[in-house]
Amino acid sequence: MSLEKQFVKAKKTYKVTFSVPMETLDGAKEVLLLGDFNQWEPKEGIPMKLTKDKFTATMELNPGQEYEFRYLIDNKFWTNDRDADKFAPTPFGVENSVVVIPTSLEN
Repeated sequence: MSLEKQFVKAKKTYKVTFSVPMETLDGAKEVLLLGDFNQWEPKEGIPMKLTKDKFTATMELNPGQEYEFRYLIDNKFWTNDRDADKFAPTPFGVENSVVVIPTSLEN
């Protein structure tokens, strides 16, 4: 799993690519990216695209923000990104992954 961040100077945002390797998913058919950026609503989930060996999704996020997120696998179970910038406890007894977007050109 990984998070890649790239500053988009023209838009003053960060392009963030979320990746989940197939080997960690035990034959999953669908992975959705859910979090603060889509109100955790599965109907608004961002479908991750399957490449040769991983599922990926890319989105633009605003600088200076932190976003909690998780991956929904085959609409049945949730998993975190082990390479998240940090983790945040939830009232449900689990943690969410957190992506921290820098305030400037930092990475």
